[in-house]
Amino acid sequence: MTMPPAGQYPPGPPHGAPIDPNLPAGPPPVLQPVVLPPVVPQAPVPPEPEPVAGSASLALRGVLLFAAVAGIITVIIGVISVVSSPEEYAAPDRSTIRLQREEPGGLAPSVGPGGPGEPLTQAAATAPPPVPAEPPAAPLQPATPKRLIIPKLGVDAPIISVGTDRNGELESPPMDEPNLVGWYRGGPTPGQAGPAVLLGHKDTRTRSAVFSRLHELRYGDRIEVVRMDGTVAVFTVGGVEQASKDTFPTERVYGRTEYAELRLITCGGVYNRVSGHYLDNVIVYARMTATERVDRAS
Repeated sequence: MTMPPAGQYPPGPPHGAPIDPNLPAGPPPVLQPVVLPPVVPQAPVPPEPEPVAGSASLALRGVLLFAAVAGIITVIIGVISVVSSPEEYAAPDRSTIRLQREEPGGLAPSVGPGGPGEPLTQAAATAPPPVPAEPPAAPLQPATPKRLIIPKLGVDAPIISVGTDRNGELESPPMDEPNLVGWYRGGPTPGQAGPAVLLGHKDTRTRSAVFSRLHELRYGDRIEVVRMDGTVAVFTVGGVEQASKDTFPTERVYGRTEYAELRLITCGGVYNRVSGHYLDNVIVYARMTATERVDRAS
């Protein structure tokens, strides 16, 4: 086999090789070499790790544990803040609608003597009306009351008769006449056997009224009622109490008595700004211990 002449390989078949009769006439085709891109070696890729069984559950437990610890810390910080600054987090004052009592839910065994320095509390429903040490005077015949005089308080007020309204509650004297006392005409007259009831306002919208200082009366104080028959029924205070209007001591105030007694009633305690009324009543209990004529009382 001979070597191809210079310039014949490539292109062209090797020198001395038979020519394919199917080739077209003309110069032989020029064959261009195919240049392949260089092969760049790739860095080995590490295989992905297999998921560990229960790993998602462990992660969730970690998140929940962290949240629980954070919540406990928040609560502890809040408690420390409230304890260190109680006035900042305290409930708003509601003293305007709170009843005054000697002790929560407690009632005194008897009506107190009243007077400065003595708390006015409500006695138990079974407690009797308090009476003074002086012996009682003999009851008088009925006579309409005319004036009420309380020397200690400087009270000298006219008396009118009052009844009950359509709800069965006692009527009170007109608000525009603060120095006026109402006598409940459904009960005994002052000086007659039984408890006579006199009502008066503590104050009005603009000023104090006839019974504004009623709570200052105490055991042994004197009260006078001038009657239309010319007699003066003299009463001596036996005690003073402050009772809730919701648990008013009806029997102690209106119950029958053997001797002539007197009840002075006004509002007291805490003022409810929502309803516009006091929550309690101040009640003075007295018994008639003497009688006089009008000329001697002047």
